[in-house]
Amino acid sequence: MKAVEVIDDLKRRFPNEPEYIQAVEEVLTTIEDVYNENPEFERYNLIDRLCIPDRIFAFRVSWVDDKGKVQNNMGYRVQHNNAIGPYKGGIRFHSSVNLSILKFLAFEQTFKNSLTTLAMGGAKGGSDFSPRGKSDMEVMRFCQAFINELWRQIGPDTDVPAGDIGVGGREVGYMYGQYKKMAREFTGTFTGKGLEFGGSKIRPEATGYGNVYFLLEMLKTRGIDISGKRVAISGSGNVATYTAEKLLSLGAKVVSMSDSDGSIYVPDGLTREQLDYIFKLKNIYRGRIREFAEEYDCQYFEGERPWQRVACEIAMPSATQNEIDGDDARALIANGCIAVSEGANMPSTPDAIREFQKARILYAPGKAANAGGVSVSGLEMAQNSQKLSWTEEEVDNKLKQIMSDIHTQCVKYGTEADGYINYVKGANVAGFMKVARAMMAQGVL
Repeated sequence: MKAVEVIDDLKRRFPNEPEYIQAVEEVLTTIEDVYNENPEFERYNLIDRLCIPDRIFAFRVSWVDDKGKVQNNMGYRVQHNNAIGPYKGGIRFHSSVNLSILKFLAFEQTFKNSLTTLAMGGAKGGSDFSPRGKSDMEVMRFCQAFINELWRQIGPDTDVPAGDIGVGGREVGYMYGQYKKMAREFTGTFTGKGLEFGGSKIRPEATGYGNVYFLLEMLKTRGIDISGKRVAISGSGNVATYTAEKLLSLGAKVVSMSDSDGSIYVPDGLTREQLDYIFKLKNIYRGRIREFAEEYDCQYFEGERPWQRVACEIAMPSATQNEIDGDDARALIANGCIAVSEGANMPSTPDAIREFQKARILYAPGKAANAGGVSVSGLEMAQNSQKLSWTEEEVDNKLKQIMSDIHTQCVKYGTEADGYINYVKGANVAGFMKVARAMMAQGVL
């Protein structure tokens, strides 16, 4: 297999899907050597089968707004690969959603889920509907209409969706309720559910907590203590806020957060009181991060992510894909950044990744560092199957162990001759090999 030839062919076949091509290119260029060490993979054209989703569902979602007007959105579900378990991946509601983004996310999810060692394949779904500015009733009607089209394609042993950008506990609850009504069954078909109806302890916190646990493992390789370190975070949703919460408990200083309108800079670090304000602002009042800047009279950079302006030792991008470009990476390094751990999916462009690795700083890709969320989703599936509910301590201990095991796999496959740990290669090779072996064992499907 020559990665460049496969990528060129995919560009020809899918010319308008840049995010998907970017995700595939990042994986293929790092697994090329190990792939070619197994000639049986090529005989079965494994790489082409792994890059192309098993199936894609696309459908219109019609719903009625509060003024009685009929609105129409597109809905999608990309079921990428189920070689190691039922399809598993979030649903995203955002105006930017298109097939390229969902194919990249489903592709990434396949390897991320493989790294967790849990029995989960890869999938992703969503819609160009945005909950922002909509009433609860409008969100409910949309979620119900969305599931009316999708419910036949999902199930506890078939495809188990979860939340993502624009889809929190409220949206999951509405979708699960409609699924339950249509399918006439009470099963663990969604994760991220409320604790009252099958949800798991620390599921909302899991991606952020897991990212911090992975970061701690990375810092250990260089004997670095996180206490007192300045951490720049982007985003202000679940991933960002629970990342900040865990960091504060460990004595780190969270100096920035953001949303799609801009970012705040707090040089001395957020206090617990200020973080609580952000929790309420984003989750109860559904406000904007600039309101925090007005309340606490801190610096606010309108229309900007924090990367160019903030001095920090650690960066944890937790907003969206491709939010750190080459210029941002160079600015972070110049401002003293020694570690980047991704809470979002593919937030760093290829140019940014090259800069991080050229500077030999610690850099963890999202498929490894942010796997905590789907890990606890997998634990929620296990609890639902057994009709059990584990304690917060039990789930947190399992999460810590999973993130430690993922780090061990990355070190195993990613350590280079000079001792530098290439976490991108390590995560890609470890995730790929498990899926590839399962696909080979099951034949051409």
